[in-house]
Amino acid sequence: MGGDGSSLQAAGRRSLVDTAIDQLREQLAGGAWPVGSRIPTEHELAERLQVGRNTVREAIRVLVHAGMLVSRQGEGTFVRSTSDPAAVLRGVQRSGIRDVLEVRAALEAEAARLAALRHTPEDIARMRAALAREAEVIAAHPERAGREATVEHDLEFHTAVVEAAHNPALAEVYRYFGASVRESMRSAFGDHEMPEVAVATHAALVDAIESGDPDRAEVACRSLLAEPTAAVEQLLAAIAARK
Repeated sequence: MGGDGSSLQAAGRRSLVDTAIDQLREQLAGGAWPVGSRIPTEHELAERLQVGRNTVREAIRVLVHAGMLVSRQGEGTFVRSTSDPAAVLRGVQRSGIRDVLEVRAALEAEAARLAALRHTPEDIARMRAALAREAEVIAAHPERAGREATVEHDLEFHTAVVEAAHNPALAEVYRYFGASVRESMRSAFGDHEMPEVAVATHAALVDAIESGDPDRAEVACRSLLAEPTAAVEQLLAAIAARK
């Protein structure tokens, strides 16, 4: 009996915290406190939400972890963002393959431009090494060329391109979109229908980035992405026709 009672108390406690989180999230999204401003004290928030201070403290901790709030010792808690990054990512997960692929392409094209201006010799070496591994796998498995046998190496190559831009924020966003595209395509098409990898266009992108010309790098990147994008369009059309 005691164990059941403890479980019920814990569940009730969790429910209160979740409710407080939702209410604070709504306040932030509604603009109750602008970005950069300090939110009310735990005592004030507890009175507003009609919950205990410990509940408010836990709710704030969750929103700090989510990136919406930031706590500064001795100063209070301040608004970092009025939108919940987790909610944004959930929205991305509900998007279609074409939508996510288009966003990834936009990120990658800008990364290629920046990489042309900021790359180091080590960045170029990393891209060429990833491409060489990709080519080796294709040569060893011609019947599966460009599909599941090269997925990991292809992602490694594209990640190297983006990280050569030396923009940590761009790299983090791209890493998420890159993984989302890969999983969405595998789920929808299966490994054996994954678009093929064209080593020549990948090598052309590395050459363009190494040249230091951002316009050339962007053109090379969009050329590289045109083939897989077209392949996805064809696969989506085929799937729609079968329905």
